Amino acid sequence: MIDSAKSNNLTVAVLLPCYNEGKTIFDTVTEFKAMLPGATIYVYDNNSTDNTISEAERAGAFVRTESLQGKGYVVRRMLREIDSDIYVMADGDRTYPAEYAPQMINNLIANGCDMIVGSRLESHHHLAFRKLHKFGNNLLSGLISLLFSFKLQDVLSGYRVFTRRFVQNVPLRSKRFEVESEITLNALEANMVIEEFPVNYRSRPADSFSKLSTFKDGILIFGTILNIFRHYKPLPFFLILSLLCILAGLLAGAPVILEFIQTGIVTHVPLAILAASLEVMAMQFMSIGLVLDSLTFNRKLKIDLKYRQANRA
Repeated sequence: MIDSAKSNNLTVAVLLPCYNEGKTIFDTVTEFKAMLPGATIYVYDNNSTDNTISEAERAGAFVRTESLQGKGYVVRRMLREIDSDIYVMADGDRTYPAEYAPQMINNLIANGCDMIVGSRLESHHHLAFRKLHKFGNNLLSGLISLLFSFKLQDVLSGYRVFTRRFVQNVPLRSKRFEVESEITLNALEANMVIEEFPVNYRSRPADSFSKLSTFKDGILIFGTILNIFRHYKPLPFFLILSLLCILAGLLAGAPVILEFIQTGIVTHVPLAILAASLEVMAMQFMSIGLVLDSLTFNRKLKIDLKYRQANRA
């Protein structure tokens, strides 16, 4: 295997966000050091109450901390503080094998990608996924494919490789585990080059526990998708709202219209006011969508210009 990063004299930073991973972080760091001997490995601790920090230091990693609780805060801090040509991000629970990192880096460079996503769904230990987690991942991946016309298998993977230009051009606001979906959606909207690379996702050790809440974090992720859809594709978003208001207005107004045709009078005044209000709201939503779509188009032009300039640098 050719080490493209080394042959191109590129710096590599391995970023490992951690919260109470004292049982696994030593082995995780050791594996990445063995597979990427020229890389600098950073462990970002997020208020761990166990021996995560001491184990990471014992393994030879540079340890930094983030006091705001939540993976999103940690990822934002990591990407803001660390300067490198290539970034490898994984979890500290040893579920993502380090053996795939060199080939993911090679693909990133050889194929001119901005991000490589380690896809877990093709190959994983039978205990690695909870049933609801896998279902939720497939549901969100399908929703993103529908909304953004780009097929991805594993939107929520925490195993990723980025370029410097990717980090400089993708804004993040997430606080918790919705950060992976936000990274993916922002990259899609910026028309960046994304590829998936199949990895064998391992199960956690018996005495190690996931911090992901199926329902709570699932709701956050779903909300993030809708928010980004509204922000980046305002015209279809507000057109959907407009159509819903039109249909609701027609349903509310149908009895009023029939009554007026038959009797020439309107006795259901509140229903008539509701129907009229819904139709006015429909027009307002349509106007908002048109205005925001124009603003979004101008913003995209600026983002594209900045991205092109970063590619030339």
